[in-house]
Amino acid sequence: MHDHDHPRVPHHHATSHAPASFGTAFAVGIALNTAFVLIEAGFGIASNSVALVADAGHNLSDVLGLVVAWIAAVLSKRPPSSRYTYGLRSSSILAALFNATFVLVAAGAIGWQSVLRLFHPEPVAGLTVTAVAAVGIFINGFTAWLFASGRKGDLNIRGAYLHMAADAGVSAGVVVAGIAILFTGWLWLDPAISLVVVAVIIWGSWGLLRDSVAMSMAAVPPEIEPSAVSAYLMKQTGVSEVHDLHIWPMSTTEVAMTAHLVMPSGHPGDRIILGIADELRHHYGIGHVALQVETDGKACPLAPAHVI
Repeated sequence: MHDHDHPRVPHHHATSHAPASFGTAFAVGIALNTAFVLIEAGFGIASNSVALVADAGHNLSDVLGLVVAWIAAVLSKRPPSSRYTYGLRSSSILAALFNATFVLVAAGAIGWQSVLRLFHPEPVAGLTVTAVAAVGIFINGFTAWLFASGRKGDLNIRGAYLHMAADAGVSAGVVVAGIAILFTGWLWLDPAISLVVVAVIIWGSWGLLRDSVAMSMAAVPPEIEPSAVSAYLMKQTGVSEVHDLHIWPMSTTEVAMTAHLVMPSGHPGDRIILGIADELRHHYGIGHVALQVETDGKACPLAPAHVI
C-alpha cells in the first residue's frame, strides 16, 4: 500500500516551498552579489589587494551556487515522468553537493595565491580595502537574512545561508585587515587575512559537503533513527517481523521509506496501512511510504533484515 502525501511538520524535512517562498530571495541575492563581485574585483585589482580579490572570487562562487540552488529548487518541483518516476527532486541534492565541492575548490585556489603573496608581500591600498569590504558586510549579511528562515528545513537553502553568512564574517575580517594596514603598514596582513578567509570557507562548507554526500548516497537522514522506525512498525497489531526497511532522502526536503511487514493473519485493510503511513509522516517526517504486507516472511527473498 502506498501513501504519497508529503510530510507535515517533520523534524527537518518539511515539504519545501523554495521556488515560491525563496524565488525573490534568490533573485535579489544573485543580483546584489553579482554587482558586488564586479565592484570588489575591480577595486581589489586597482588597490593590489589579494584579500579583496580572494573575497570577490569567493563571492563569485556563491553567485554561481545561488544560481544552481535556485535552478535545483525549481526542478525539484517538476512532476514525475515515466523515466524519472520521482520527478527531479534529487536535483536539490546534486546542487548542494556541487556547491560544497565548488566552494572548496575555490578555497584551495585562494589559499595558494595567498601563500605566494605572504612570502612576497606587495603594497595595498588599505583605505580602499576597508571601504569595499564594509559594503560587503551589508550585502552579504542582508542576503543571508533572506535565507535565514529556511536554513533548517532545506539543505539547499542552508547552503545559501551559510555561504552568505560566512561572507559577511569574511568581509568583516577584511575590514579589520584594511584598518590594521592603514595604522601599521604591515603588508603581510593582507594575505594573512586571505588565509583566514580560506579557513572560514572550509569550516562553513565541510558540513554541507558531508551532508550532501550522505544524501547522494541515500543515507538515512540524521534526524531519523531507523531502529525507532522499525520498533514502531513492530508494535503494530498483527506484525510479527519487519524486513527490507529502507529510508532515504528523495530531495533535500523529502524522505521516502519502504518496508515489508510480516502479518501472518493477513492484510489488515487499507485503513490500518494508511494509519501507519500517517503516523510515520507526522512523527518521523517520512512523507512517501510504501509498505508490503506478507503472511510468510520466510518466503520473501529479501528476508531477513540484513538481506539487500
